[in-house]
Amino acid sequence: MNAAEHSQLRWNTRHLIPNRNVRIALKIAMITYLYFGIVSVDVNWIRVYQGAGRAMQFVVAFLSPDFVSQYELIIDGILESLAMTVVATLAGVAVGLPIAFGAARNISPKPIYFVCRAFVVVSRTFTEIIIAIVFVVIVGFGPFAGVLTLTIAGAGFIAKLLGEDIESINPEQLEAIRATGASWWATLVYAVWPQVKPRFLGLSLYRMDINFRNSSVLGIVGAGGIGGTLDIAFARYEYSVGAAILLLIVALVLTAEYISGKIRQRVQ
Repeated sequence: MNAAEHSQLRWNTRHLIPNRNVRIALKIAMITYLYFGIVSVDVNWIRVYQGAGRAMQFVVAFLSPDFVSQYELIIDGILESLAMTVVATLAGVAVGLPIAFGAARNISPKPIYFVCRAFVVVSRTFTEIIIAIVFVVIVGFGPFAGVLTLTIAGAGFIAKLLGEDIESINPEQLEAIRATGASWWATLVYAVWPQVKPRFLGLSLYRMDINFRNSSVLGIVGAGGIGGTLDIAFARYEYSVGAAILLLIVALVLTAEYISGKIRQRVQ
């Protein structure tokens, strides 16, 4: 085989954009945009230098966390976050489960499918912080706004992921149940639910973990939880108290992850 034949047999990577000039132009545009994006950040190096000292104080605070001076506030905040997590998870699952069935193209009529898909899209369009701000304006400060926020976000989460799992189930079982003349409800109970039940339980436990972590943030905008106490501690430069709160959050998240892992193992 001569060199010409060898060059013809050489394997070449297929590019997403076939035109080489267009690829080069896009790369130049991306690099230019990145440069102007970095410049527009307008980093104040004096503030960075001043903040480095406070950052060091915060890191040192982890060596001597203060669990005592604000003991009652910390406990109240943790209990409030846990209550928000449990209530919002149960409510989100209760709302999201029927929507998940409606958002599955293979088992739902088109009108119901489009309505449920619209709910999923809208509920997942905005982050929890934005939703929390809206509910704080509507119902006022406190954990109720946080519960509503986490419920809406959790329902969208469950509906989207479980709906996609329902669309991926084994169609043979679905067709077999339908061939017997079973009703739509009987089809869900005997053909759909047994296939998605382990996934549903796993998603519910995972959503509970997410809700607790988010409940720690929502307090910053006044939606209840330990986040409010953490924000106050930082505002007062009580870094030891802030370190104690963060360590408690980490410990609770790790504990919840361990317990949910054990439950998933038993279910699966």
